[in-house]
Amino acid sequence: MCATCGCSGAAGVRITEFHDHPHVHDHDHDGHTHSHTHRHDPTPDTETLTLEVRVLAKNDELAAANRRWLADRGIVAVNLMSSPGSGKTTLLERTIAALAGTVPVCVIEGDQETSFDADRILAAGAPVLQVNTGSGCHLDAAMVRTALATLDPVGGVVLVENVGNLVCPALFDLGEAERAVIMSVTEGADKPLKYPHIFAAATAVVLNKIDLLPYVDFDVARFERDVRVVNPRCRILHVSATRGDGLSEWVDWLRVAPSHSHVADTPVAPHVRP
Repeated sequence: MCATCGCSGAAGVRITEFHDHPHVHDHDHDGHTHSHTHRHDPTPDTETLTLEVRVLAKNDELAAANRRWLADRGIVAVNLMSSPGSGKTTLLERTIAALAGTVPVCVIEGDQETSFDADRILAAGAPVLQVNTGSGCHLDAAMVRTALATLDPVGGVVLVENVGNLVCPALFDLGEAERAVIMSVTEGADKPLKYPHIFAAATAVVLNKIDLLPYVDFDVARFERDVRVVNPRCRILHVSATRGDGLSEWVDWLRVAPSHSHVADTPVAPHVRP
């Protein structure tokens, strides 16, 4: 599977449920791990392609089951994808506060290690479950299914903060209704064309940290143009999670964006293969 995403296995994946006194659950994920043996000898492309198809097909089966499970409970799941440092967790904190008392929210936090972000989400007032992937570079449908079973949400919104990575999360359907790519102005306007697959898979692109625009060299017009090149249909939102600019538009999108007529049956976007 390294030819697809470069991660080195689900060994060490940990699922942590957060209460007042956190409990740690270790899972070996037998039956749904993906192979990560690095080969340095010549290997026929057909073998790599076959492995990729098998792994993604298994993931898609589990994602479809997640999607039906969520739809049956009236839950909208949103997969938040970005590079590290884009401001996803700050945006989640502000989102939880904005939806408080109106829409139930719970969060699945994905990181290779630590519970730093989950601690912040818990303090913000939302139920949260930490998924530590070890050396893995993305969440997959099996990890999310385990998290959903533990959180056991009924109604509302499940926000999934994926592992910080602009490559691998685009390949793996989690069963979500929507995919939001968070991009900060400090990262450079060239990212949509450098990492087109994740932008092509998005239903919304959130340009964050716009309060820093006076201090960084970031061409907003170029960024939006390039997003449209790879994905002419997605919604583009401008936000400062720190200052609050654009937050109401983001929250409104969360409330109305999901197309409930297709949530139970089809993935939010087709797989985009490199």
